[in-house]
This record gives sequence, C-alpha cells and structure tokens, in this order.
Amino acid sequence: MARALPIPVIAQHVDRVDPGAHTGFQPPEAVQAAGGRGSLINHSEHPVPEATVGELVSRLRELSLAPVVCAKDVGTARRLAAFRPAYLAVEPPDLIGGTRSVSTARPEVVSGAVEAVRAISPTTRVLCGAGVHDRHDVRRAIELGSSGVLVASAVTRSKDPTLALAELLAGY
Repeated sequence: MARALPIPVIAQHVDRVDPGAHTGFQPPEAVQAAGGRGSLINHSEHPVPEATVGELVSRLRELSLAPVVCAKDVGTARRLAAFRPAYLAVEPPDLIGGTRSVSTARPEVVSGAVEAVRAISPTTRVLCGAGVHDRHDVRRAIELGSSGVLVASAVTRSKDPTLALAELLAGY
C-alpha cells in the first residue's frame, strides 16, 4: 500500500524485535523496507507496556519513521508524552468503532490530553480518535486543540470509502 498510494502510510503495530526469524512479529525495519512512514504504538486493541512504548518511539525515530502513540485517557497521554512521540492519539477504548465521537461525547478528554501533552512535549501533535465519523467530529476535535484525527471504522465500514474520506476532510 505504501508504494501504491500517494499519501503516507503507517503500520498498525510494530514489535520490539530485531529483523530476522520472528514469525508473527513485525520489526520497525520491516515497515521501513515496505515504504511505510511510521507506526501506531499502544493501540487499545494491542497495548504494550509503557517501557516498550518508549523503546519503540526511539527505534522508530532512529529509522526516520513517525511514532503515533495511542493513549486511552488524559493520564496515560501525560505519561506517554514523556517519550516525545511525533504524534499522540487520545482514544477512549469504549468509543472506538462506535457511533459517538470522543470530541462530542467527552470533549474534556480531548482538550485535557492536548493540554497535558503540550505541557510535557510541545512538539508532539495530538490527534483525536474514537468514533470520529464526519466533518462535524473533525471540526470539533480541531476546536478542542487537536492537530488532526485518527480514523479507521468510519472509512473501512463505509459503502463508499472515498466519499467517507471526503466527508472527514471537509471538517478541516
């Protein structure tokens, strides 16, 4: 996908293993070799220990890949900001894949994460994820201080993914 699309593509996950015989694991170097531009780390569907988050952020940076660290709440965002990732996405797990966006259901989580992360790592861009479906969710996330959104189900579940993306982009 990274070679076929004109936009940056990131991996869903990387593992803390070296390149080599590690069936079922994906080292950051494999993402780089495939033309990927970064990876999610610590998504709620694949959480890793916080020490591992730090190690993977460093390793991705060494490879000039963008770490996108996921946090489930403001407290986790505050702690993970200490690793100074390029991006930190705040996504309450109970809203992921749902019908309500965190930007409307719990706006204080977005604004609180933005404030907490900026206090520790001013260069980290905060993304809003979980239940983001349309331009209104995107616009509200931006109003709350996020730099962008992290989406999946709004596009993957859509009957017309191109139209779904256009709808989301209209919120910027």
